[in-house]
Amino acid sequence: MVEKVITLENVSLIDFLGPDNQNIRQLAAAFPGSKIISRGNEIKIQGQTPVISRINDILSALLEHYHQYGQITDKTVAQYLSSADEDQQDRILAASPDVILFGSKGGVIKAKTANQQRLVDTVLKNDLVFALGPAGTGKTYISVALAVRALKNKEVKKIIISRPVVEAGESLGFLPGDMKEKVDPYLRPIYDALEDMLPPEKFKFYLENKTIEIAPLAYMRGRTLNNAFVLLDEAQNTTPSQLKMFLTRMGPSAKVMVNGDRSQIDLPTKQKSGLIQALDILRDVSGIGFVEMTAEDVVRHRLVKQIVQAYDKFDVEMQHEQANQANRPIREYQPYRRPNNPGNAGSDPGKHPDARREDDGTRDLPVNHEQI
Repeated sequence: MVEKVITLENVSLIDFLGPDNQNIRQLAAAFPGSKIISRGNEIKIQGQTPVISRINDILSALLEHYHQYGQITDKTVAQYLSSADEDQQDRILAASPDVILFGSKGGVIKAKTANQQRLVDTVLKNDLVFALGPAGTGKTYISVALAVRALKNKEVKKIIISRPVVEAGESLGFLPGDMKEKVDPYLRPIYDALEDMLPPEKFKFYLENKTIEIAPLAYMRGRTLNNAFVLLDEAQNTTPSQLKMFLTRMGPSAKVMVNGDRSQIDLPTKQKSGLIQALDILRDVSGIGFVEMTAEDVVRHRLVKQIVQAYDKFDVEMQHEQANQANRPIREYQPYRRPNNPGNAGSDPGKHPDARREDDGTRDLPVNHEQI
């Protein structure tokens, strides 16, 4: 165990250490494997060399903050501890290329399947990527993680995430609240992913200064999206004109991802999906990446994979049944023939729906009850 002593000079101990040395105790709690002891104007650090180095860096930053602002609070200590954690995470990320980033609670976020890793690699190589696959394959989560990593690495200046707002059995007009409150439920999965990856204070700060924008697809019209990581989620529910509008917003320094699931199209029956059309149109355009995920990539509950596979099997059976019905011989139309036709002597004209009964004089006349 190594020991280092830091002498505080020209510092008000109560303003720097806090009441009852609370700032130092907070710092010591963040490094349970070491000891930080404050005596007079000296701070003694005991621990392993790498840990002592990190504590020394934090104390140096706190001293600079004190000389600039004249006081250190528990929030200041927490802020510098968070910054130190990010620096440490960056060093780990550089040594572990399979790790995308660390979550807000310290968990490692990385690809869990071969196709998820293929998605990560494809995004690194292409400026526009289409990610396709059923629910639960991690398309949205991995995409948001890649966007946050790009922002942390200063590869982009902002993150823009959008979704089409498509009503699925409930009209927006009947939902309570203003427009933001109406569309927020559609964007909730995006918020959930970002909250897993960013501390609450930083996430709130990014939203307030527009570093992270989360908005319905309609809000993208007329904009040029540059120096940004742009994600369009649930793209299967876009119309062809909407998706074309979105793709043509792409600026020269943008990274764009389009995610969708062919099996969950909520558009009206006669409306063609913009995603399905775009796959046909853009398939051979160089510089665009395509990643197809399957039920094997589902990372949710084990039943989700079985549910997806069961629905896939059902869809295949329905396609076979429809194909068989389409191949059945169609009965030719038989025109009505009068009874005196030699080819149809036994037919009864009275049974034909258009046949009219001859008036033989016995048919009852209508009665005018007013004259009775």
